[in-house]
Amino acid sequence: MLFSPLALGELELPNRLVMAPLTRLRAGEEGIPGPLLAEHYRQRASLGLIVSEGTYPSPAGRSYPGQPGIVTEEQIAGWKTVTDAVHAEGGRMFAQVMHGGRVSHPDITGGQTIVAPSAVAIEGEVRTPAGKQPYPVPHALTTDELPLVMQEIVDASLNAIEAGFDGVELHSANGYLLHEFLAPNSNVRDDSYGGSPENRARFVIETVNAVVAAIGASRVGIRISPEHNVQGIAEVDAADVRATYEVLVDSIAPLNLAYLSILHHEPSGDLVQDLRARFGGTFLVNTGFGVVTTREEAVALVADGHADAVVVGRPAIANPDLARRWNESLPLNEPDPSTFYAEGAEGYTDYPAYAG
Repeated sequence: MLFSPLALGELELPNRLVMAPLTRLRAGEEGIPGPLLAEHYRQRASLGLIVSEGTYPSPAGRSYPGQPGIVTEEQIAGWKTVTDAVHAEGGRMFAQVMHGGRVSHPDITGGQTIVAPSAVAIEGEVRTPAGKQPYPVPHALTTDELPLVMQEIVDASLNAIEAGFDGVELHSANGYLLHEFLAPNSNVRDDSYGGSPENRARFVIETVNAVVAAIGASRVGIRISPEHNVQGIAEVDAADVRATYEVLVDSIAPLNLAYLSILHHEPSGDLVQDLRARFGGTFLVNTGFGVVTTREEAVALVADGHADAVVVGRPAIANPDLARRWNESLPLNEPDPSTFYAEGAEGYTDYPAYAG
């Protein structure tokens, strides 16, 4: 079943392999996708769906040097060359819209203030163009500022459609801004956007609704990662996690989104499968950062009814023709982690397709 078609929004995917959004940092100082990105994504067009690397919706939302944006006309035009290349090969592509929140530094954002739900810094250091520096204490967004940030995400989603993407994935995972609202240790607000699970989920729910109103539900997916405690997130109370994500999923389920994508180390476990049942629509799973997803695991997740499609990262990095290789049980290229976050074509566009 992993290699059978799947309806996703208004698209029909030829297989149920989805390329994960993968930070690769090859868009330069201006965040403009160039020919290298177009070639990288074009090579992987045979996957059922490509989700782009996280793209920032405003300068303040940029998390990494070399990360692409979808704000300026030049960035939109750059992405148009990417989507044209993917579509020319018969592929389908969503843009992941990602506001980095407190996962950043003014040296990365061009001096823009780092924002978050609350003035709580991440412990540790961030890589900036000037070297490693401590994460700054972010500015706690005021109630009046929240609609402005939401509008930035809506505008970025509209820009993605203008750039030729088939839809957008809202990044509410892995410790970035939307996830920061959900987690109780990064959101210590005492207004209607903090405190209870219902309040902490409110900004994410409102943002999803606003993007749906702008571009249509069939073009909107969302990615979440409950209990994925990275980049300062601490979702450690199982009851609170369940309550928070049940509120979120129950609230967005009636919208009939294109999909819900969950990154979790136990994709067949009770939490993930309960959220799937509540969502009721196309459901994608990603087994997480800790281990590389294998062909056998991906096949089993779909065959056993735990997911409609499987999101894969490292195998898709090293194997542009992964769908064919897994379908025909062909040997795989091994990824080179030293080139994941580098510059240039090495480890990006030079992985060969299977010869034979």
